[in-house]
Amino acid sequence: MEVAARRRQHPGAAGGAGAQPGASFLQARHSTAKADEAASTAPFHLDLWFYFTLQNWVLDFGRPIAMLVFPLEWFPLNKPSVGDYFHMAYNVITPFLLLKLIERSPRTLPRSMIYISIITFIMGASIHLVGDSVNHRLLFSGYQHHLSVRENPIIKNLKPETLIDSFELLYYYDEYLGHSMWYIPFFLILFMYFSGCFTPIKAESSMPGVALLLVMPSGLYYWYLVTEGQIFILFTFTFFAMLALVLHQKRKHLFLDSNGLFLFCSFALTLLLVALWVGWLWDDAVLRKKYPGVIYVPEPWAFYTLHVSGRR
Repeated sequence: MEVAARRRQHPGAAGGAGAQPGASFLQARHSTAKADEAASTAPFHLDLWFYFTLQNWVLDFGRPIAMLVFPLEWFPLNKPSVGDYFHMAYNVITPFLLLKLIERSPRTLPRSMIYISIITFIMGASIHLVGDSVNHRLLFSGYQHHLSVRENPIIKNLKPETLIDSFELLYYYDEYLGHSMWYIPFFLILFMYFSGCFTPIKAESSMPGVALLLVMPSGLYYWYLVTEGQIFILFTFTFFAMLALVLHQKRKHLFLDSNGLFLFCSFALTLLLVALWVGWLWDDAVLRKKYPGVIYVPEPWAFYTLHVSGRR
């Protein structure tokens, strides 16, 4: 009778003892999963890094070159150019490769942040597609990239003068809004992926030989991206955030894996190339006039229209 009464008063007492092993099992399973995630190391993603580097060079760097190489008769000025089709392909392929890269991360990354970043990236790259298409087509009419919009000979005498404001708006969409919405989520995604590229095994902190071969073209492309996109501050902030993360993880005896090393070395090479580029053009009076701010990083296409195409 007393035992029955006690059971009625404490219905969970008997079940509590039975539920304890289940709770312990779930805790142990969760801890094991976290330990496996921390200890797992992804192999070097040769396929993704190769495709990533190749499409960056062909579809992004090669885009304005293709616009100048292909005959104008094939792509009239009132129709999309071959470079525009390159840009469209880039806007589809790059987000896909970024998502595949995130899928292979040994660390679980915040999905909502990834989705918002990818959506913003596509929107920014699409805005840039329109603005950049018009700006590069203006080259055939005598537009000079090393001059500001209002100083360009083909624009400064436009009537009514409000048309100049429209071209400045187009330039703003191309060089400022489009670049910001394109590159900020791009580097944010790379940094989030980089945050998962650590291993507790020091012997795994090395790159295979093929990765070393990809570092040079990868770093050179990012040099073009930083200088042409005018994102030196964003890139420098990302690089030093990566460096701070490496130093922080080192205190926990965690080391960069092959993928993290590849990304870090590519960015380090980019920073060196940007420094050499700025040093080379430091005393260029014309480019100094176009980039009058404290941070002086001339665009390669501005250098091209000033010193290369002008001599032809």
